Amino acid sequence: MANLACSGATLSCSYGTATSALTILPTNEVNADSMPAATIEDYSPLVNIMSFGECSSETNPAVIAATAAANGVQTPAPCVPATVTPWSPGIADVTIGGLTALDNNSTCACTWAGEISFSDAGEEDVTLS
Repeated sequence: MANLACSGATLSCSYGTATSALTILPTNEVNADSMPAATIEDYSPLVNIMSFGECSSETNPAVIAATAAANGVQTPAPCVPATVTPWSPGIADVTIGGLTALDNNSTCACTWAGEISFSDAGEEDVTLS
């Protein structure tokens, strides 16, 4: 079973050095544990998905530049999430404002090959099955 994701959920990226919190604007108008509930469309970088500290992906141009400046020694660079596609899969039969609800089993891809996933849904009271 999955939990409905909401603002404050804990996220991690496979190439990040820190966790981050999911930020959901109150425009969705549905709350879970007094926090705005999320949809698969809540994937905007630096709006919904914040930095994960530093990025170590070898496909990230900033990491490539930092590594080159360090004479080929793999060097992380500040993380700036590059998400361009919605979360997947979400819960198809649960909608919020006509959009598919987001659960803590969903993932979101970063352009730099990272996979963003949930460590915590941000709430425990709304279980989806």
